[in-house]
Amino acid sequence: MSDNFETIAIRTQTERSSHKEHSAPIYLTSSYKFDDAEEMRALFANEKEGNVYSRYSNPNTSEFIEKMALLEGAEDGFATATGMAAIFTTFAAFLKSGDHIVSSRSVFGSTHQLLTNVFAKWGVTFDYADLDKPQDWEALIKPNTKIIFVETPSNPGIDIIDLEFLAGLAKKYNTLLVVDNCFATPYLQQPIKLGAHISIHSATKYIDGQGRALGGIILGTKALIAEVVAFARHSGPSLSPFNAWILSKSLETLAVRMDRHCENALKVAEYLEKHPKIKLVKYPFLPSHPQHEIAKKQMKQGGGIVTIVVNGGIEAARKFMDGLKMFSISANLADTRSIATHPATSTHSKLSEEERNIVGIEQGSIRLSIGLEHIDDILKDIEQALGS
Repeated sequence: MSDNFETIAIRTQTERSSHKEHSAPIYLTSSYKFDDAEEMRALFANEKEGNVYSRYSNPNTSEFIEKMALLEGAEDGFATATGMAAIFTTFAAFLKSGDHIVSSRSVFGSTHQLLTNVFAKWGVTFDYADLDKPQDWEALIKPNTKIIFVETPSNPGIDIIDLEFLAGLAKKYNTLLVVDNCFATPYLQQPIKLGAHISIHSATKYIDGQGRALGGIILGTKALIAEVVAFARHSGPSLSPFNAWILSKSLETLAVRMDRHCENALKVAEYLEKHPKIKLVKYPFLPSHPQHEIAKKQMKQGGGIVTIVVNGGIEAARKFMDGLKMFSISANLADTRSIATHPATSTHSKLSEEERNIVGIEQGSIRLSIGLEHIDDILKDIEQALGS
């Protein structure tokens, strides 16, 4: 097998059946047939590898996991029904009452809810650290700290932190470093190769890339994934075979899609940085980004998300979004179609205004997920919306 990303994503495939199909079929089966009673016993005793029930494994989920593990540089993985299922399953597999998490303050709204409401009920505590203040992270680590968790780039602030730095802290204090790699994808950033123990994706986003299917994945060493599987096979957050098939096929075009997303996003960021109605533009590969040098060190390109703050607060933000004609107004991102989101009233609305302000989510903040349309049409729509 080639070492090249594109070839791995396209040519990694389940074993062909007797029908000699060129593209992997969809295995829509809940269960599997055993040759005899002894094979059934051996499979359930983990003495033999194979499929026993699609809540545990399925040829389609196995193909998706194998591809993602190869692309991330991981040994193994477990596929989940959604990205949030991947985060919850990871936390639940490794945390117990009395444990502690150090997390980046800028996290997705539902991740914030897990930390503040769900795991708090079960006796798990946490402290938030700022991505732009790496000097503060070590002081927050306690004897009972089990996980260092980080989104980089963050949602929606597009903040970056040095993963090799965090890997050093995790090693020093014997904690797990868990990275939400959703915005970067394995094409742009590979946290495990930078020292992370686990890399998580909402495959709903760029892995699918076309707004069709929900999915998530947890990647790491065989030993760590075995602990994830031990929890997941009983709690049942499994990815459906159909969605696994979609996501695996989508990986075949991930590289070419991300190249265009990044190319378009950089042009949008450069254009908006000079616009008089824009207060702030955040994009990792703009020299003005506070962590620009770190982004260039650990990311291949800057990604497809541009976060802006328009002058005039929430009213100006609403006017801009309502003026868009081609962009979709949606809470999703990473689609072929360009999308505009107002985080303060949608994805991060459950945070207090103080919490939003700390992570840079202002009333005038808008997250732009730059799609694959022609760049001239993207810029034309932005310009007319700003002028409306």
